[in-house]
Amino acid sequence: MSAPHVHENILINELSPLQIAKKAESVAYSKATQASLFSFYLAIRAGLFIGLGFVFYVTVTTGQSLLPWGIKNLLGGLAFSIGLFLIVVVGGELFTSSTLTLIVKTTQRISTFQMLRNWLVVYCGNFVGALFLVLLIFMSGMHMSDNGQWGLNILLISERKLQYTFMQAVALGTLCNMMVCLAIWMAFAAKSVTDKMFAIILPVAMFVASGFEHSIANMFMVSSAILIKKFAIPEFWNTIGHSANEFSDLNITNFLLHNLIPVTIGNIIGGGVIVGLLHSIIYLRTTQIKHKEEL
Repeated sequence: MSAPHVHENILINELSPLQIAKKAESVAYSKATQASLFSFYLAIRAGLFIGLGFVFYVTVTTGQSLLPWGIKNLLGGLAFSIGLFLIVVVGGELFTSSTLTLIVKTTQRISTFQMLRNWLVVYCGNFVGALFLVLLIFMSGMHMSDNGQWGLNILLISERKLQYTFMQAVALGTLCNMMVCLAIWMAFAAKSVTDKMFAIILPVAMFVASGFEHSIANMFMVSSAILIKKFAIPEFWNTIGHSANEFSDLNITNFLLHNLIPVTIGNIIGGGVIVGLLHSIIYLRTTQIKHKEEL
């Protein structure tokens, strides 16, 4: 007779989609209205954490050329998920999830200025955190790991990221942040750290394994590749059997025009519009209209 009672308690403890949406709105409002300096500090930490996720990704995928493409990417994606997991559990402000503040803009709880200010502060903070980690990793000499294959892996991955057309990069950025924000959305329903881990890990692994584009992750990844290309010692190039001239596309201008700007636009569409705005229309605005009609 005890089993039904236990099952009933589990169901009671679960959040409905409407309750999750209301919690997401509350969190988004808090993010958009908190002090900008506080957001900036949290954003620096988030940029650092996402960069650490890519460090793990590169480490796991380096030297795995014999594995099938999908399996290798899956392992890398699982490793990368630690970045978002650290942000959710330890705390941080990530631009891609901050696009969800569009929810409270549509419910008119914040102004357009407040939303855009939050996005800009968090974006810049993420960039600072990512670049700080870029310097740390380069100074540590990690690009020389596995006879330089670690650094070569970063160069090859980053070079590919600059080959997309503008619309491809926007589309890949859109797909990426759909998965990131859905991961965050499911984490709102979590009751424990373990729940958060399981909510996050598969959506993140999916977008990484599939090659979708994350603007903040690219701040670390492509910036690392540019730094290696510019300042790696001759021993590095001799060891990997390549020259810096082979990576002529790796420069700041190409990074901004062919990746960061279009990917950022896609991230806003995927997270803010497709996840945030759509869920707001379905659960929050529809509920408000229904409540008014009942009155």
